[in-house]
Amino acid sequence: MNRYRLVHVTEFHYDGAVSESHNVVRLRPRDDEMQSCLSFKLITDPPSRASSYQDHWGNWVHSFSVFQEHRVLRIETHSLVHVDQPPALPAQSISLRAVEGMRDELEEHFDFLAKSSYVPHPPQLATLIADAERTSGGTLAGFGRALAGLIRERFRYEKGATHVHSTVLDALGSGAGVCQDFAHVMLAAVRMRGIPGRYVSGYLVPNAAVGQEPGAEDVVGGQASHAWIEMLLPGFGWLGLDPTMGQPVGPRHVRVAYGRDYGDVAPVRGVYKGHAGQQLFVDVGVRPGLDDDGREHLEETAAAPFDPRPADSAQEQQQQ
Repeated sequence: MNRYRLVHVTEFHYDGAVSESHNVVRLRPRDDEMQSCLSFKLITDPPSRASSYQDHWGNWVHSFSVFQEHRVLRIETHSLVHVDQPPALPAQSISLRAVEGMRDELEEHFDFLAKSSYVPHPPQLATLIADAERTSGGTLAGFGRALAGLIRERFRYEKGATHVHSTVLDALGSGAGVCQDFAHVMLAAVRMRGIPGRYVSGYLVPNAAVGQEPGAEDVVGGQASHAWIEMLLPGFGWLGLDPTMGQPVGPRHVRVAYGRDYGDVAPVRGVYKGHAGQQLFVDVGVRPGLDDDGREHLEETAAAPFDPRPADSAQEQQQQ
């Protein structure tokens, strides 16, 4: 059973008094054909009263404000989620050549085809796209899998190489980044090929949290909020692909939100009033919904400090 308990803690530490803070969070896992969020709880310190709604994409959004003076803002969420095994790909996948004749059908997903602030369509990606086509076997699904593998091979995972506002151009310039950047690079390539693609934020449950031997993803990208993409396969649906891992998504990928790019799904975003710099710390804990022997254990990450930002700046966390 792929059932997980998730604890996500975000703390903003200010070097001076903050008199007011307004925030929105997208941290409640989605309910859809792939998974069910069985429970969700949001706790803030200082205490606040949150309201919730679903955005244009059907993602859950919680908003809250803190009006008392504070030097630390703690946002803690608890989720229990059941994730199903993704459906197997059909034996015969649509060909890349056939995509050219499906323009009208694909235009229904224009938002996931167009350029966006994080995902321009730079000509530097032409070689990557051509190489993925050559190793695709001529199918749309093969193109997606080949592209994810090539991004994994050609880009270096490096925290600090980019920042929360980095675009595809930054990742291309440095040849490095984190999962947020790799998802943006893959989205740009997919869209430039005329295929709808959407950005997905969530978590990658570590192998160790489900009683398996630690894998590469437990070190690279698997211990904090994660990001990948979904590519539209006409007649099948949305295929999840993780360019950080270089492979399709599995039952350890927990979907929280999707949109055109990171800007639509930032886990935490807000503003504050006060002449103070800030530091951001994030912890993510994962454990099975219930261990076989009834005991509970927790896999935690070390807090990751971010550089302070000037007063009244946006509060955001980069997806690792």
